[in-house]
Amino acid sequence: MNEALPQRAQFHHMKEGTQSDWEIIGAEFSEFRSTVVNRIKDHLLLLKGDSGGFPVDRLTHCLQTATLAHQDGKDEEYVVCALLHDIGDTLGPANHADVAAVLLEPYVSEANYWMVKHHGIFQGYYFFHYMGLDRNMRDQYQDHPHYARTLEFIEKYDAPAFDPEAECFALSFFEPMMERVFQAPQRSLYINEEAPESG
Repeated sequence: MNEALPQRAQFHHMKEGTQSDWEIIGAEFSEFRSTVVNRIKDHLLLLKGDSGGFPVDRLTHCLQTATLAHQDGKDEEYVVCALLHDIGDTLGPANHADVAAVLLEPYVSEANYWMVKHHGIFQGYYFFHYMGLDRNMRDQYQDHPHYARTLEFIEKYDAPAFDPEAECFALSFFEPMMERVFQAPQRSLYINEEAPESG
C-alpha cells in the first residue's frame, strides 16, 4: 500500500523559499505546536525517580507543588506553572528556573512568567547561606510588582512540597489544565498580532 509522502518545501537555502514553501511549513508547524503538551508531559516524566538528594523525587515535588496551589484555589494557569516550575532541572541544572520560564512564557501571564523565572532566587532564602551565597538575594526585587506573588509561591507551595507523606494528585489530574493552558500561545514571534481575526 502506497501512502503519499508529506509535502516538503523545495528550497535548499532559506533565501529561495516561496509562499508555497512557507504554507507547507506553516501547516506542519501548526500541527506540531498542537501536540506540544504531549512532549511537555514526556519531559516532565523524566523527573520521576530522580531525587537529587531531596526527600522526594523531582516529579513528586512538582506534583505536590501543583496540588497545594490547586487546593488553595489558584487558577489553572497558576497551577500549571506550579506543576512545571522545575521542568528545567534535566536540561538546565545551572539555570532550571530560566528554562521553565522560557517554556511557559508564550502561554502565561507576565506575572506567572516572572514568578517562575525568579523562583530559584526566592527559594534561595532557605539554603543559599549553606552554599556561601547571600540568602537575601531576593531582596533586590522588593519593589518589583511580582515580588509578593513569587514570595507567596515559594512559601505556600514550593518550599513545603518535599513531604513524602503529603497528598499529591496524579499527573493525569493536571493534564486537562495543561491542555487548556497550552492550547494556543498568547505571545510569540511567529504570531502576527496585527492580523485581523478570521471568522
